[in-house]
Amino acid sequence: MALVIRTTKDMLEWRKSVEGRSVGFVPTMGALHLGHEALIQKARAENELLVLSIYVNPTQFNDKSDFEKYPATWDADLKLAEKNRVDVVFAPIYSEMYPDQYSYKVIETDFSKKLCGANRPGHFDGVLTVVMRLLNLVRPEKAYFGEKDFQQLSLIQGMVKAFFLSTEIVPVETVREKDGLAMSSRNVRLFPRDREMAPLIHRVLKTAKSPLEAIQEFEKQNWKVDYVTDFSGRRFAAVYVGEVRLIDNVKI
Repeated sequence: MALVIRTTKDMLEWRKSVEGRSVGFVPTMGALHLGHEALIQKARAENELLVLSIYVNPTQFNDKSDFEKYPATWDADLKLAEKNRVDVVFAPIYSEMYPDQYSYKVIETDFSKKLCGANRPGHFDGVLTVVMRLLNLVRPEKAYFGEKDFQQLSLIQGMVKAFFLSTEIVPVETVREKDGLAMSSRNVRLFPRDREMAPLIHRVLKTAKSPLEAIQEFEKQNWKVDYVTDFSGRRFAAVYVGEVRLIDNVKI
């Protein structure tokens, strides 16, 4: 059975108690699905010990209602963790993660202002800050992040390099439903008709001749498009399918 740790003090003490053993780390906001399970399984295979964090981080939500709607599935999450032999589930509360009330933060000044960052002010400040805090608490040899959130992955890799952290950031390929939709905790919020149409995102990103053509295809569905952009050999998109903002990216 996984050990559930709620405080930073207990997390630090546990980490000290296992010095000399390799620790893998999968940070999540819960509502776990098969995409998370792929991260967990890779981490389980490559490390002696495995820590999974479940923390819905409020500092990365620029929309309060989006934060309040984020799904919470603790019992199912714990079952998935135990099924995959997770050693520790770290599930702190806000005052544990932010005893400073978020007066100290990590800010990146270039790439974080583009793509998702362009329309979500402060989002990546919150992401980088919470990941920095988690890495300092868990001190893993390796931490695992999915390529679906490719901008997030790139920024975390850059942060680790910039601050000389010893953790290796391991990318894991996007896990998709059979119909091509990238797995996301947000998918459960889609109405049935929207869920039926959502795989169009992936299909259009792969087949459109240009970002403009992709945008036009999405707008035919009356979807609000945040962006479709080609950048560094990949095509990125953020689209509102109904009320739910979904992101995806593909190699081009």
